[in-house]
Amino acid sequence: MKQLVKVILILALVLAPVAGWCAETAGETVPVEAAKKDHSVSPKPRVITHIGGLPITNSMAVSWIVALGLILFAQLATRNIQQVPSGLQNFWEWLVESLHNFLEGIIGPQLVKRTFWFFATIFIFILFANWCGLIPGIGTIGYGHQTPEGFEIDRALFRGVNADLNMTFAMSLIFFACWTFWAIQSNGPIGFLKHLFAPKGNTTGALKVLLVVVFFAVGFLEIFSILFRPISLSFRLYGNIFAGENMLEAMSHLVPHLEWLIPVPFYFMELLVGVIQALVFMLLTAVFTMLIMPHDDHDHAHEEAHH
Repeated sequence: MKQLVKVILILALVLAPVAGWCAETAGETVPVEAAKKDHSVSPKPRVITHIGGLPITNSMAVSWIVALGLILFAQLATRNIQQVPSGLQNFWEWLVESLHNFLEGIIGPQLVKRTFWFFATIFIFILFANWCGLIPGIGTIGYGHQTPEGFEIDRALFRGVNADLNMTFAMSLIFFACWTFWAIQSNGPIGFLKHLFAPKGNTTGALKVLLVVVFFAVGFLEIFSILFRPISLSFRLYGNIFAGENMLEAMSHLVPHLEWLIPVPFYFMELLVGVIQALVFMLLTAVFTMLIMPHDDHDHAHEEAHH
């Protein structure tokens, strides 16, 4: 459990420069006035400061707050580990053990031993980042100006972590790096290429020649599919969270003087969406990893699972 604390810290530190670089190359934020006319959330984050030339956006600040909160919580839960857990330790052990058993039933015990640290961390981080984005004040605290319709925020100090495409893309790139390492480590460089291009099945003669050509072409398609995975993972998570923020923003301006009441049911729905999206991201990365593992590891893992 304490290893997860270190991984959360490392993940937050790695995400920062990657997301900052993505935000810097994405260009300046669209004018706030244009985004406020239709009461929608800007798709781009705001740069609030720079550290050594690295732009620090409002979504990066929230990601550090979430990571720090998780680290402090985990430290408090595990500082005095008892044989019979209670309180924070009980909740933390329940969360980690539930994730471990859930993943073990899907990808097998052998693969879980090697990759659980990543999948558990990414689930916990995404889940609490999603929920943190629903806290009142996220997106509404910052610098602004007075208008006839009320006070308008020009420069929000905080923004939902996963409502920023730079952050979701950074997480996807980290998974892609881990996936590549695991694939080459398990199969070897030659075995990895065989997994992509070698013909499957036992055939001879002209049929084998045909299968070689077919699977060689399929291998190139598989490469494009693999390279597209970070994009699909990042857009899936970003699209759902960003759409939820826009929906809450629209509901809060739907009926004057009832902006405090109408969004309430949608907040509960977004709590559920936050869990689902964290689970989907974790499951997709786990399945992508399982598919690249050697078949012998799959068979051995499933045999142990059945026993």
